Amino acid sequence: MKTILIPAEDHDSMPAVLEAARIVAKTFDSYMEGFATRPSPAAYVSVDPVSSLAISGAFDVDTTREVKAQFESFMQSHGVPQAAGDQAAYSWGWPREEAMDDLFIGSRGRVFDLIVVGRPGGAPQNPRMIPLEAALFDSGRPVLVVPPQAPKTIGRRILVSWNGSTEQARSNAFAMPLLRLAETVTVLTVEGGSVSGPTGEEAAAHLRRNGIPATAKIVEPGQRTTGETILDQAAALGCDLLVKGAYTQSRLRQLIFGGATRHILVHGNLPVLMAH
Repeated sequence: MKTILIPAEDHDSMPAVLEAARIVAKTFDSYMEGFATRPSPAAYVSVDPVSSLAISGAFDVDTTREVKAQFESFMQSHGVPQAAGDQAAYSWGWPREEAMDDLFIGSRGRVFDLIVVGRPGGAPQNPRMIPLEAALFDSGRPVLVVPPQAPKTIGRRILVSWNGSTEQARSNAFAMPLLRLAETVTVLTVEGGSVSGPTGEEAAAHLRRNGIPATAKIVEPGQRTTGETILDQAAALGCDLLVKGAYTQSRLRQLIFGGATRHILVHGNLPVLMAH
């Protein structure tokens, strides 16, 4: 995870996003690149499917300058040096003065190891859903979704939400650099929340063969949903990172009927590494 992309906006989770990116960058001696993002023209009158927030078209050059100033101030206050050339080192860059629309996130993200965004919410000051979806569906790269409260650690105790799916297998592969450094890794299977595929014990065995101290756990959700059960287990185990495949069900189905991804995006209180 030597290169980290940070789409920056004027929302209340931006300090937490920057801190999460910095923690990962410090761990892997990574380059962090920021840029100001704005709604695409087609999204000015749309509604985020998770947050139900209608998107305003209000985004001007002054906001872009403020976002850049916040990014640079954060990096300078934490002693992160500005990048010089293409060296693989703990550093930051802001190569674009203008704001880029949401579609740019997916395109630019294809040449980064990780994209870091804030957890979407329903209030105007919260992060929007569309940047997250652009990162998930258009980049082909993993996305770290950060809650409003800045994390103190990332990746010491990891919960892998195993449901047997292709999306989860891809998420596990992207998470390998973090999994290899973890103190504990729990591969969680929620009864009734899986698709046809390998078991949680088989997934844990695969991780152990890669030198990762993984144990498998199966839980019965009872009256809880799969998403609720996953977050409850993460809290009970003291985890500081959840690895979760995104949208095993379609986005439309999750919007209508609910689903684990949607619940975690609305209610998650720890960083979540996702891939589709």
